Amino acid sequence: MPGASDPIAAVATAPGKGGIGVVRISGRDIGAVIDGIVGRALQPRLASMADFRDASGAAIDRGLALFFEAPRSFTGEQVLELQGHGGPVVQNLILRRALELGCRLAEPGEFTRRAFLNGKLDLAQAEAVADLIDASSARAARAALRSLDGEFSRQVGTLRDRVVELRALIEATLDFPEEEIDFLERAQAAARVKDITDTLAQVLRRSRQGARLRSGFTIVLAGRPNVGKSSLLNRLAGEEAAIVTAIPGTTRDAVARSINIDGMAVNVIDTAGLRDTRDEVEVMGMARTRHEIERADLVLHVIEAGGATAEDAAVAAAIPADMVRLTVRNKIDMTGETPGVVGDVVGLSAKTGAGIDALRQELLRRGGLDGAGEDVIIARERHLAALELTAAAVAGAAIHLVPPSAQLELAAEELRHAQEALNSITGAFVADDLLGEIFGRFCIGK
Repeated sequence: MPGASDPIAAVATAPGKGGIGVVRISGRDIGAVIDGIVGRALQPRLASMADFRDASGAAIDRGLALFFEAPRSFTGEQVLELQGHGGPVVQNLILRRALELGCRLAEPGEFTRRAFLNGKLDLAQAEAVADLIDASSARAARAALRSLDGEFSRQVGTLRDRVVELRALIEATLDFPEEEIDFLERAQAAARVKDITDTLAQVLRRSRQGARLRSGFTIVLAGRPNVGKSSLLNRLAGEEAAIVTAIPGTTRDAVARSINIDGMAVNVIDTAGLRDTRDEVEVMGMARTRHEIERADLVLHVIEAGGATAEDAAVAAAIPADMVRLTVRNKIDMTGETPGVVGDVVGLSAKTGAGIDALRQELLRRGGLDGAGEDVIIARERHLAALELTAAAVAGAAIHLVPPSAQLELAAEELRHAQEALNSITGAFVADDLLGEIFGRFCIGK
């Protein structure tokens, strides 16, 4: 990566035309850039109307200039934000002028990366910046903002402190082997391990819910032709997303729609009906159906109310045995059955809408967000992996602490692994290649 203290510049607003466009500049000393574009010194944290000028002194644009003195800025460096008109030509002219004055074009996520490296944000907070931008629902946005405010980091920090404290107590006993059992009992080591385990379980639960908020929940509708899969997709999506006819094999390819159920992003995929056919296009569609089923979080096996057929049984057998599934008995308006959920079966009518709300609530439950409150925090797969590694290490430490055959060296080593895993979440211990992977996914200008 280029020099970490070079002055950098980028257009911080989305591409295209808009009412306002922002060019952001950051560096240890950007006085020459400010003088070259604005032509005068700026008072920190005070918006000033100014002409933005080119090398000849001619005005490029007119707008607001905001200067933030280090370290009281987003990046911890001197930061200049030029808020002008939102035309791409104007923004590019201002950016070009900044490059002429010694800035280089910022890489994706470089402003936020500098904020992390300068101690303005920890790594979990930095990732929450991107998650807030990418949030697919108001609930996901609120969860990301909680992480950006440091709630997730504080929970991880509390866990780490408890692990470190227990590890220190255990290592202290190694100097007094003849008293180690009494020492551990006086230090209430077993109670401390239970406290860590219980707290970790709560953080994991909230993190799994947050990961689901962030990544969404993928559902595949599978079944033989004409059981109402496309009608169910349309009912859930609230629009005519798929063609519905009485002709078998109408759906030849996967049709996907993203919907929102109480803040959870749900990707619903309607697929080609599974049956024996010689139609080459339909065969290709069924191959894609099987592919989508393998990637799903949940399969809704749609059958007609009134009883399963041999074809339905063949479809059920085609779904992998370890795949989470829910059987949907559609068309209950024709049989008079009661709508609702019983075990792994949902009775509904895609035509009338009866039972659809019950299905939505069941999807929330299956997605892990049923009953989730405002304590959900946005999380990523790497956070879950670190927390699960921590849980395994703490469980290992608990085994090695059981008297009378306690093995304190092994318990302390397990707790060291737990501490390192927790540190990796906030960036207290993190490899450079991981930083490149994380910030490389950010947009330029952020």
